[in-house]
Amino acid sequence: MKKSKKLSRRAFLKGAAIGGLTLAAAAIDGSFSFSNRVIAAGLGSGRDIQPLWKASRHKNKIIVVSDLHFGIDDSFAENVHNRALFIEFLRRLQQTADIRELVIAGDFLDEWFLPLTYGPITDFQTFFLQVAKNNQDVIDELNNVMKKGIKLVYVIGNHDMNMEIGILKYLLPGIIQTRDAKGLGRYVTGDRKEIVIEHCHRYDPYSAPDRVSNKELCRSDDTMYPPGYFYARVGTSWVIENKPKIKKNYPVITKIPNSSNVDQMGAYAYAKTLETLFNRITEKSNFEDKIFKLKTCGFNGSYSLKDMYPVEQPDGTISAPVLFRNFQRYWDERQKMNDVWVKTPFLEAGTEAGTETKKYFYKCAKKQYLERNESSFDVVVFGHTHIPDFQQDGKKFYVNSGTWVDHNSDYPPATRTFAVIETGITDNAALYEYTEEGTLDDLSVKVKNS
Repeated sequence: MKKSKKLSRRAFLKGAAIGGLTLAAAAIDGSFSFSNRVIAAGLGSGRDIQPLWKASRHKNKIIVVSDLHFGIDDSFAENVHNRALFIEFLRRLQQTADIRELVIAGDFLDEWFLPLTYGPITDFQTFFLQVAKNNQDVIDELNNVMKKGIKLVYVIGNHDMNMEIGILKYLLPGIIQTRDAKGLGRYVTGDRKEIVIEHCHRYDPYSAPDRVSNKELCRSDDTMYPPGYFYARVGTSWVIENKPKIKKNYPVITKIPNSSNVDQMGAYAYAKTLETLFNRITEKSNFEDKIFKLKTCGFNGSYSLKDMYPVEQPDGTISAPVLFRNFQRYWDERQKMNDVWVKTPFLEAGTEAGTETKKYFYKCAKKQYLERNESSFDVVVFGHTHIPDFQQDGKKFYVNSGTWVDHNSDYPPATRTFAVIETGITDNAALYEYTEEGTLDDLSVKVKNS
């Protein structure tokens, strides 16, 4: 087999459209190399269910998928077209003899991608069971995966952070669930416990469980929703409305705080993040409309965009008036509650999580796992961003498994992406796209250089 060549973005798009067999041997600079070589098994006429590749003698491969985003209603769900392709992928996975584990790294059943007209949700158990029923073929096939002797693991994500452990126990008897702090989990696996897999929303201020910011407002310890939940709801309605471009006249903070005032610089960063976001997702409602109707996570009321929008207060400080007041001040406490091993200052996390997404989470992977003297992790797999990534430093790997949503607006060239980890005395890793044609496209070099 020939070595993979580095491709330009133009060449990559052309190759993806053709959908040729591109599961090739790795280039020296970091793509994947199976021991005993892997021969890609393309689908023949009639889409016969063949193995994903010619299996090696050792059952030592771990597959990671994330951000499947199966929804409760196909009229607005993010994964409808790709659902059939995912089921086909699962069937082929069952025929591939060297696969040991399948890990779903978060955002499996979606609670956030709902239009503002949906709800309010009053019972999470009923809600998630309805999501599963709408995607019953997926649930059935995942049960078949376990019947084939493949270990099935679920790691919690932000879009399903309120799904209690008993729901998946009922739907998928035998599934392994890894959870640490509430709404979070990290899974450690591999022959030497050298692989760590998590959704990685714990490092994102806008998506990590927030049991602090609205505690006083809700008078409850059950608060979980971070700001990301609220703008996901706005974004869903905006998509359903065909993404109208509406001129908004939201308040604008023009006075930049003194750089020595870390607290207010953090507040300013949060304000500018929301300003940019809500001037892009211009849903039709008005600033003062009570569009968020909540009866879960400690909330029992209706809120407007105005309630969560940071403005300059009478005392000169920057803060939202109702929801997430002084949001930046609670980040350290949230990191402690969310079992973050190495803390990141809010100003850094709040700025980079949204603007330097790919670089920021790779930096988190290194800081939390790959470069810590206390750890012996050789491979880190994250999800959450929808941006597939592959980085190699010597014998250590970082992979972002991307997403399976129908239209990946965060990384348009690729969806239906997944990671493959080969565990052993030394590890190998790779990143692939499952194409419309049922072939495997090696992204390991392509995304690294994109």
